[in-house]
Amino acid sequence: MNAYILITILLCGLVTWLSRVIPFAVIKNMTVPGWLINFLSFVPVAIMTAIFVENLLVYHAGHWPTFNLPNIYASLPAILAGVLTKSLLAVVITGVAAMALLRFVGLG
Repeated sequence: MNAYILITILLCGLVTWLSRVIPFAVIKNMTVPGWLINFLSFVPVAIMTAIFVENLLVYHAGHWPTFNLPNIYASLPAILAGVLTKSLLAVVITGVAAMALLRFVGLG
């Protein structure tokens, strides 16, 4: 591997890591108001919803998006696993297994 590429990958990793660690280091000794904590509690749900919905649709330039049926079919048991277990790990494993099964039978 080219040294330039390796250095670029390492620096990108460092920047990503620092952008995740620095906010915690800065806020560690501060008192955060309750309303801000309440507001920030919705951020993970909003991000996951945006990622989820984006993967259920297929973009067509100049037209309405269509549904990505294999992803919708695989998401149904994953949603059920989430409702029943409230475990992110169970959701991920169920979704991956459902997509693998769909691809195995030729629907994905």
